[in-house]
Amino acid sequence: MSSTTAASGNLATIDLSTYDPEQSRLMDERCIVVDENDHVLGAEDKKTCHLMENINKGLLHRAFSAFVFRPSDGKLLLQQRATEKITFPDMWTNTCCSHPLDDFEAEKVEEGQRGVKVAASRKLEHELGIPTAQTPIDNFQYLTRIHYLAPSNGPWGEHEVDYILFLTADVTVAPNLNEIRDFKYVSKEELQAMFEDPANSFTPWFKLIARDFLFGWWDTLMERKDEKGLVVAHSLEGVVDGSKVFKMI
Repeated sequence: MSSTTAASGNLATIDLSTYDPEQSRLMDERCIVVDENDHVLGAEDKKTCHLMENINKGLLHRAFSAFVFRPSDGKLLLQQRATEKITFPDMWTNTCCSHPLDDFEAEKVEEGQRGVKVAASRKLEHELGIPTAQTPIDNFQYLTRIHYLAPSNGPWGEHEVDYILFLTADVTVAPNLNEIRDFKYVSKEELQAMFEDPANSFTPWFKLIARDFLFGWWDTLMERKDEKGLVVAHSLEGVVDGSKVFKMI
């Protein structure tokens, strides 16, 4: 499917004027459109990529999910998405979930998953105010990719090939309140308790990753502490087949 065919007509018919102005502006960013094997087909704006009308025709784009763990105790930094978000507002999720953009040459580099790592560092700063100096590209550990589809509210949804990235780092959080409404560090047991509490809602990709992968990887991360007793993301290299795209739809 060509991205042009998938997108036909929808930009003119979906009005963003009732949404937050900054979040509406960000919908002009251009996502990288891919097939189910993560081969690049082209690019489309974020608005087009997140309309269920296009998703139901097969429009698929590249994304990442970053998980930042504190080295000293292995706790995971979570965020709660802002009410202003157009998709999946107010839901708890992993540290940062977003997209490498066709707008930036550096974010299209596929070798060593460099493009998605550059995007992760950029978005950790944009959403959580974490200085890029605290998230060096080479410190991210790529694990694997998942392919999932999830409707959100109204006409919106997600359909992504999502790169899972782990990072162990001491970071300074200064949240962008237009992006996130809350954040906290949790242990594995604390996160499991959050999942069991019906008062909490979670993004669908985070639930999928937790269900099939996260807790096992977290155990391994804690088991493979370095000589100083710190958790190190690179200790997970090879723990999963990174060449595959795991289909979860």
